[in-house]
Amino acid sequence: MKSGRLIQVLLLLQSRGRMTADELAAELEVSPRTIYRDIESLGAAGIPVYADRGPTGGYQLIDGYRTRLTGLTTGEAQSLFLAGLPGPAEELGLKEFAAAAQLKLLAALPTELRTRAEQIRQRFHLDTPTWFRGDEPAEHLAAIADAVWEQRRIRMTYQRWGNQTVEREVDPYGLVVKAGTWYFVGSGRTYRVSRVLSLDTLPETFDRPADFDLARYWARWSEQFEARMYGERVTVRMTQAGLDKTQYLLSGYQARVVRETAPQPGQEFGFPTESTRHAVADLLKFGADVEVVAPVELRHELVETIKAMQDVYNGAKLRAWFR
Repeated sequence: MKSGRLIQVLLLLQSRGRMTADELAAELEVSPRTIYRDIESLGAAGIPVYADRGPTGGYQLIDGYRTRLTGLTTGEAQSLFLAGLPGPAEELGLKEFAAAAQLKLLAALPTELRTRAEQIRQRFHLDTPTWFRGDEPAEHLAAIADAVWEQRRIRMTYQRWGNQTVEREVDPYGLVVKAGTWYFVGSGRTYRVSRVLSLDTLPETFDRPADFDLARYWARWSEQFEARMYGERVTVRMTQAGLDKTQYLLSGYQARVVRETAPQPGQEFGFPTESTRHAVADLLKFGADVEVVAPVELRHELVETIKAMQDVYNGAKLRAWFR
């Protein structure tokens, strides 16, 4: 709708400064002619927009002009309050700022939208950690966040998997919170904030790559990380009941792979796992609804595990324990 587009033009000029008609048209996916008409409509409505002529010109608001957020639709206002993350904001030391920003937003909204926003806060809550675990301690999170914002290099002692410690100098590009766990991306690698043992912010600054997109990097890295973690395949057959239970008994990645690659019930397919040891634990969950075809070593290990369980429940081991 035209009214919504006019507000978008106004907010773009307010947030980005001078923009050409071609830039505005590309941003809003309309023609430059439509932008010319929109600028005329804003001027007729009393919005102080002026144009600079020439190759370096464009449209710009008079310095100091700010608009109130009275143009928000109901859906837009609701989405802003649903986007609040009280847990991460507090961990970053921004809890008071987030609360103040919400108060200012409430004050700027019309009465009807203000009421809806208050209702949303009472009816929706986002809890980021997964079940049965809390947030990980992230002692150096605030310092890393400052370094990300100021583009300052950091020196850290980092604990890798297996408790090996390394010294690293890193240019931190961005922070990500995943299921209550904080990570930061630096110099093309991903680090877990809770594994940073010590940290110093260095005086050197760095230039963040112009083409680096944090969300795109994280999506690609997450996919590659899961593929590496579940890099092994064992050949199995499953009943229909077993296939139906994968979404409840396996990780999201494993369930997705099974769903995308498993043939009909009873036919062989490659089951994703971290290792043979992990495969034993994963496949025992399915009971008689799964059969391992290969490798033979995994079949033998499952047989031995089941025999040991049978001994326990037959009482042989229990009697031996209490002798």
